[in-house]
Amino acid sequence: MSEKQMVKDVEKQAPAPKNQGLNGRLLFAIIASAFGSAFQHGYNTGVVNAPQTLIENWIRSVISERNGGAIVEKSQVTLIWAVAVAIFCFGGMIGGLMTGIVAEKFGRKGGLLVSNSLVVVSSLLQGVSKMYSSYELIIIGRFLIGINSGLNAGLAPMYLAEISPMNLRGSVGTVYQLVVTISILVSQILGLDYILGTPDKWPVLLALIIVPGIFMFVTLPFCPESPKYTLINRKKDIEAEKGLQWLRGTLEVHDEMDEMRAENEAMKVIPRVTLREMLSNPMLKIPLGISVMIMLCQQLSGINAVMFFSTKIFEMAQMSPDGAKYATLGMGSLNVIMTLTSLFLVELSGRKTLLLIGFSAMFIDTVLLTIALMFVTTYVWVSYLAIIFVMVFVVAFAVGPGSIPWFLVSELFNSSARPLATSIAVGVNWTANFVVGLGFLPLQEILGSNVFLIFVVLLGLFVLYVYKKVPETKNKTLEEIQMFFRQESYK
Repeated sequence: MSEKQMVKDVEKQAPAPKNQGLNGRLLFAIIASAFGSAFQHGYNTGVVNAPQTLIENWIRSVISERNGGAIVEKSQVTLIWAVAVAIFCFGGMIGGLMTGIVAEKFGRKGGLLVSNSLVVVSSLLQGVSKMYSSYELIIIGRFLIGINSGLNAGLAPMYLAEISPMNLRGSVGTVYQLVVTISILVSQILGLDYILGTPDKWPVLLALIIVPGIFMFVTLPFCPESPKYTLINRKKDIEAEKGLQWLRGTLEVHDEMDEMRAENEAMKVIPRVTLREMLSNPMLKIPLGISVMIMLCQQLSGINAVMFFSTKIFEMAQMSPDGAKYATLGMGSLNVIMTLTSLFLVELSGRKTLLLIGFSAMFIDTVLLTIALMFVTTYVWVSYLAIIFVMVFVVAFAVGPGSIPWFLVSELFNSSARPLATSIAVGVNWTANFVVGLGFLPLQEILGSNVFLIFVVLLGLFVLYVYKKVPETKNKTLEEIQMFFRQESYK
C-alpha cells in the first residue's frame, strides 16, 4: 500500500471534528430567530422615550374630548402614560413565566412562531390608536408585545444555545443582547422629531414592530426545530439528525448525536422535573440559584437608572436639548459596539471572567460617578467627567453583564430542566426590571444623586457573588458542568 493511500485511509477513519464552525445555514437560523425576537424586546423598551411628550399631549386631548372639553389634570395624563410604559414589563413578567409551558408544548422554534402572532395584534392596536382616539389600545398593545418579549427572552436564547456547536455557544448566545442594543438604537433614531417623532407619525413608530414580525414568519419556518428538543421531547431520532445536519452543513454529526442520545438515555431514569424538584434537589437548586442571581445582578446593577439619569447629566453639562438627544444616540451606539465586541470576547475570555470584569468596572465607575454628581453643579468641568463615567458604565455593562445572563441559564441545565429554569430566571429578570422602573424615580426624588450609592453596594456584592459561586462554562460539556454542581451539592 502506498503512503498516499495510507494517509487517505487514516483520514477516512478519523472522527469528525467535535465542534463545527459557523456556516451559512447556521447563520441564517441565528438571524431568523434572534432578529425577529430580540428586536421586539429592545425596540419596545426604547420606543416610548422620544415621543413621550407628543403622546401625553394626545392623551390629554382625548380625555378632554370625552369630557366635553374639560381641563385635564396633569397627574391624570401622567398616570395613564406610566401605566402604558410599565405594562410592557408586566407583560414581560407573564411571558417569561410562560416560557417553560410554551417551550415544552410547541418547541423552541414553534414557541417563537406562536409568540410572534402577538406582534401582529399589538402592531394593529397601536397603529390605529390615534385614528380611533383610544389610548386604551396602546395599553393593550403594549401589554401583548410585553408578553411576546418575555417569551422571546426565554425561547430565543434557549433555541440559540441548542442549535450552536459547543465552541460557538457563547458567541451565538450573545447575539440576542446584540440585537436588543441595536433595536434600542433604531428606536431612538426613528423617534427623532424629523423622522417619525411627529404628532402625525408617532402611531407608525409604534406599529413598526410588524416588520421584524413579518421577517420571522417568512424566515424561521425554513429552519429546523432544535435537534435536542426533537430527539429528547419528541423522540424523533432521524428527524433530529437531519436537523443537526442542516445546521452544521455536513452529514458528519455522529459525535454530537451520540452526546444528545447519551443525555436522552440519562434523562430516562430521572423523573420529570417539577417546581418542587427544582427547588429541593441540590443538583438543580444550585444552578437555579445562580441563574436567578445573575438575572438580578443584571437588572439591579443600575443600568436602567444610569440610562435614565444620562439625560439629566447631559443637561447639567449645559448641552442643548438636541445635543442631549445626539449624546444619547452616541451612548446607544457605544452599547452596540461593545456588545458586538463581547460576542468575540466571550469565547476567548470566558463567561465568568467577563462578568467579573464588567461588574467590577461598573462598581468602580459608579463610585466615581456618585462623587462627580456631588460636585456637578459647583464645577462645570465635573459635568464632563460625569458624562465620561456614564459612557464607561455602559461599556462595562455591555462587555458581559448585558449579554451573558440570557444564555448562561441554557448552559447550566439539561433539556428536561431547561424550560422550567428559564421560565423562573426570565420571570425574575422582568420582575426586577419592573420594580426598578417603578422604584427608581421615587428613590431619586428622595435621595437625589445619592441614589447611586445603593447601586455601589449592590455591585460590590455582585462581584463577590460571581467570584465565589458562578462556574466557568466556556467549552464545557453539559456533563462537565453537571459534575461541578454534583461536587457543590456534597459540600
